[in-house]
Amino acid sequence: MDPILIQLGPIALRWYGLLIVLGVLGGSVWGLAEARRRKLDPDALLDMAPWLVIAGLVGARLVYVVTSPSAFFGPGGNPLDAFAVWQGGISIHGGIIGILLAVFLLAPRKGMKPWAVMDVLTPIGALGIIGGRIGNIMNGSDTGGRLTDLAIGVAWPERGTETFGALGRVIFGSDLWAYAPPVCNTVPMGEPCVVHLTPVYGGLVGVALIPILWLAFRRTQAPGAVFAHFALWYSLLRSVIEEPFRDNPLFWPVYENASIGVGVFTLTQLVSIPIILVAAYALLAPRSDRDDRRARLTRRAAKR
Repeated sequence: MDPILIQLGPIALRWYGLLIVLGVLGGSVWGLAEARRRKLDPDALLDMAPWLVIAGLVGARLVYVVTSPSAFFGPGGNPLDAFAVWQGGISIHGGIIGILLAVFLLAPRKGMKPWAVMDVLTPIGALGIIGGRIGNIMNGSDTGGRLTDLAIGVAWPERGTETFGALGRVIFGSDLWAYAPPVCNTVPMGEPCVVHLTPVYGGLVGVALIPILWLAFRRTQAPGAVFAHFALWYSLLRSVIEEPFRDNPLFWPVYENASIGVGVFTLTQLVSIPIILVAAYALLAPRSDRDDRRARLTRRAAKR
């Protein structure tokens, strides 16, 4: 695709950045509505917002660079590109870590519980994921899918293909397919490059998180519970729906099928395992503790 929406001299408005901003804005509206329902101060949250954005961007880019070093420090890589966030390439897990650290520093100063703040920030994560994954598609080279023989594979058009006609050229630019997934460089000339369009899979994870979070907000008021649901389901769904089909080097080559384009384990999948376990414990342990207390009270009442 063509990553640039509008070019005004040296200034470029990129699809990736625009779509993430739209996702963050939509998530912020939802999050502020939930904050009011939970009696959190919206003004205090807005005061924290610029610092949270900075912390999220730094964490997201830093973890991406650390986990994908060859793109910046390997053969042909440019270390300065590590700072080019607008070109795509961020880690959702890294962004969450950065925001989490910032919230634990700032929320107590505003008289708010950090975990309660993290709860109302989760809609930003869900909608931001959707915007970011669509932005990945627009970047073209950031799609990251494996080659596949499966029917769900997408044949990436060759550069210069006039898909979407005149309207497509107006919206997406004249060089619509200027950038392609890196794996297409391994396909012989004249043969179609059929890939898993993994940003679509990742976008579906974001869509699935919307009803999950909506239900979580309405079923519990315990600080941190909604965030635990977000961490659990995002890590689980991404590990199953998106990550096996991404063109990531296998951190631990347990299984790989080049024909259908599937492999496990990637580094993201391995990192997701402790996140899933901790989030599940956070959701289940309080319930178990309440059940134990109720059982003890019942036994005491029976003895009386």
